[in-house]
Order: sequence, then structure tokens, then C-alpha cells
Amino acid sequence: ARMEGIEAQLFFTFFGQEAIIKKRQAGIKLATVGNPGMHMPTLLGALPGVSAFATAMMKRTMGKLDIPPVAEFIEMIHDAGCKLYACKASFEMFKLKKEDLCPQVERVITVGDFYAKAAGGQIIFT
Repeated sequence: ARMEGIEAQLFFTFFGQEAIIKKRQAGIKLATVGNPGMHMPTLLGALPGVSAFATAMMKRTMGKLDIPPVAEFIEMIHDAGCKLYACKASFEMFKLKKEDLCPQVERVITVGDFYAKAAGGQIIFT
């Protein structure tokens, strides 16, 4: 969106918050259980080693496509002018501190605060 000149703001909550926690950015794993994008039975995704194998394959494919790692991607998004926010409820639930977050996160806010910021815009949950 930013590369097309569209204003964008990202609100990271619960599982997505892993992408903005400094010490977890490099270790994000691909979820194989209950992930319809994997096109595999849930039982197969639950087998030991399947998630690690799928994660390794995904990272290799991303490297071939020149898709940057999470930390670098977050930095690029921020540098393009996108505002990044952490969800207050998730932040408190996981007992995080501001210093746990990558420096690109502007603030920790409530979902209501984010709705107010996004007023008049389109909110997309993925």
C-alpha cells in the first residue's frame, strides 16, 4: 500500500505480535496445524518435525524470491511511512515491556484506539 502512495497503519495483536517482538522475529515458525493454506490434513501437520520442515522450506523459497526476513521487512514497511502499533491487551497478556518491541513500533494501543485511527479507512484482518 505504501509503495502505491496509500496511507497504511498496522495493528499487531496476539499471534501477529510475534513479528514485532525483537527476540522472536528470527524464530517465527510456519503453523502447519489448522492452516488451510498448507493444504494438508491437520493430523499430518501435527507430526513431529513437520512444522520445522515447512518453515525451512518457506524460508528457502523466500530467499530465492528475495523476500527479506521479518525484521528487515518490518523496517522496510516502517521506512516507507507505515505506522506500526502493538495491541495493548496482547501486550499485557504476554507481560511484555516496550523494550521487548522492535524500535519501529510507534505505540502500544487498544483496539478501540486503532479503530479511531483507522476511521474512514478500510480495516483488513488477515
